[in-house]
Amino acid sequence: MDDIKEGTRQIIVDRSIQLFAQSGYANVSVRDIAKAVGIKPASLYYHFDNKQSLYLAAINESFSIKASVFAAVLQMQVSTELKLKHYIYKLTELVAEDEPFRRLMQREMLDCDEQRMQYLAEQVFQEQFNALGLLLTEIEPNCDAHLQAISILGLVLYHFETTPIRLFLTGYKAEHEQVDVIAQHVYGLLINGLSDAFVQKKSDFLTSNIHQS
Repeated sequence: MDDIKEGTRQIIVDRSIQLFAQSGYANVSVRDIAKAVGIKPASLYYHFDNKQSLYLAAINESFSIKASVFAAVLQMQVSTELKLKHYIYKLTELVAEDEPFRRLMQREMLDCDEQRMQYLAEQVFQEQFNALGLLLTEIEPNCDAHLQAISILGLVLYHFETTPIRLFLTGYKAEHEQVDVIAQHVYGLLINGLSDAFVQKKSDFLTSNIHQS
């Protein structure tokens, strides 16, 4: 009986992620989710207190699988640079494979509900974000770990978010959809573009332009 209940809960989570990704939080009702699962709305409340608790649990549970993959990468006994390369590859791979989760997070950013944003930041993503920041400071102790971590996430995620239009832009190649190509590109940008020397040159360039203006 417990296995059946747990199975039903998992189906609810899976179906709700798909619905929220397609229509957004505000446009999906408990009745919609119950119908997609094939149960009565009252039965859904046996597993979750309300729609928001289901929504947050769905994101949390979906991300927890990814978090375990990232944690395994960060525990690898390799150089910090190689560890970062593996991290970026896994991030790219997971984002490429899980379109519903990617679309769900896109919609969440657009909705920008402050209470949900704070919960997701503190209860879902914070631990992995901090771990990535620590890795980046191992590579470059004086870096702004927050900005660099956000840049990594942005470089990977935006590649997929812009897929509908990238296909028609000059220079597009089919290989641009390959996980290893994307990951290597992002890694190369970070390693070659965020060194101390590069940062210093950028700083000198900006200072020079300010003085000239």
